[in-house]
Amino acid sequence: MKPARLIILAVAVVAAGMAGLLAMRLTGNQTVVVQQDPTVEKQQTVDVLVSAKNLPVGARLDDSAMRWMPWPADSVVDGFITSSTRADAMTELKGAVVRLPLFEGEPLRREKIADSSSRILSALLPSGKRAVSTEISVATGAGGFILPNDRVDVIMVRKGDENNFLTETVLSNVRVLAVDQQIEEAPDGSKSVIGTTATLELTPDQTKVIAVAQQMADRLSLALRSVADAQEEDTSAADYLLSGGDGQPTIQVIKSGELVKSSDSTAANSMK
Repeated sequence: MKPARLIILAVAVVAAGMAGLLAMRLTGNQTVVVQQDPTVEKQQTVDVLVSAKNLPVGARLDDSAMRWMPWPADSVVDGFITSSTRADAMTELKGAVVRLPLFEGEPLRREKIADSSSRILSALLPSGKRAVSTEISVATGAGGFILPNDRVDVIMVRKGDENNFLTETVLSNVRVLAVDQQIEEAPDGSKSVIGTTATLELTPDQTKVIAVAQQMADRLSLALRSVADAQEEDTSAADYLLSGGDGQPTIQVIKSGELVKSSDSTAANSMK
């Protein structure tokens, strides 16, 4: 073979080797990515009846106040109203009364609503409690800031000896069921909402105490309590205002703002 052909063949082999090496370097850093479609598992849900808006105590349920909301099936607890168990719940609960505040998106539960009876106040009363009303004003009702579901102390103010005034807390931490409000117009034309009567949630003994206090007092005032006190005892009362505390039948006589306890016979004889 001629030397010229050998030289051309050698150059071609070298060129081919360099081209192959260059190609390997160019493709060696590239990573082939195989894309896979992610598998999304849809969580099973159940339609739960919830409040469609914020509802205060005493509000009545209607179509605009409740709706069905998808709820994770594993988060449904006893007491929730579901479409699978009560499909006609929205129709059945129309007119029901809200016993405790409900917030938008909160599931409706039996503990927070009462039946659609027209006796709203009785539906709000827990078992064993009584509803008693007392007159209030801006001066005696914490400036008009007392609202339903607040906690208050009832303070009795009465005249003592030598024109001194005596004050005493006759009821502590009792719940306000309702406030009868009316709109009053000021001389400058502004309007404000003023409560005239507060209805309190009391035990039977507390109802006796406030009945006596209303007769004895020159004024009954309501002192607003902190919401943090809601868990404290609410059954205390001024025991000396209770009749029959010693187990004997008694009649209470109030003279000049002073309480006199007498037996039936003694009271009957004094009235002769």
